[in-house]
Amino acid sequence: MSGTTDTALLLVRVVLGAVMAAHGWNHWRGGGGITGTAGWFGGLGLTRPRLQAWLSVLTELGAGVLLLAGLLTSLACAAVLSVMLVAGLLAHRGNGFFVFKEGYEYVLVLGVLAVALGVWGPGAYAVDEAADIALTGWAGGGVVLGVGGVATAGLLAVFWRPRRKE
Repeated sequence: MSGTTDTALLLVRVVLGAVMAAHGWNHWRGGGGITGTAGWFGGLGLTRPRLQAWLSVLTELGAGVLLLAGLLTSLACAAVLSVMLVAGLLAHRGNGFFVFKEGYEYVLVLGVLAVALGVWGPGAYAVDEAADIALTGWAGGGVVLGVGGVATAGLLAVFWRPRRKE
């Protein structure tokens, strides 16, 4: 890859990682903290909402830090995709497309960016590349889609109980 492409991939990784870490931090320490996050998750139909809040914090912070370092990039992207799928399906889908109406626009962009980064790979300025463990192409994208999809399906199957319409 060229230096320009590697710099662009670094930029994408850093921004996506920082966004995810900020979301994790906010779920933990912002506004209502874990209690507020748990209340929100419970309102979405997730059982064990306090556990879900902590899992969200750990996933978002962990994926963010891994992306910033360019370490296990495909797995970090899978975590981002899973978080965005859950958010999109449970919190935003019913509100339409646009983010200013609480729609799924934002989570769609972050989820697709995570898949694309999995396909592109972390670039030269990453621990994955230095350790010679970088996944790119269909393998990287497959890990993101496969792990992210299975994680989402597992979480929803075990913890989501949709509210009944009365």
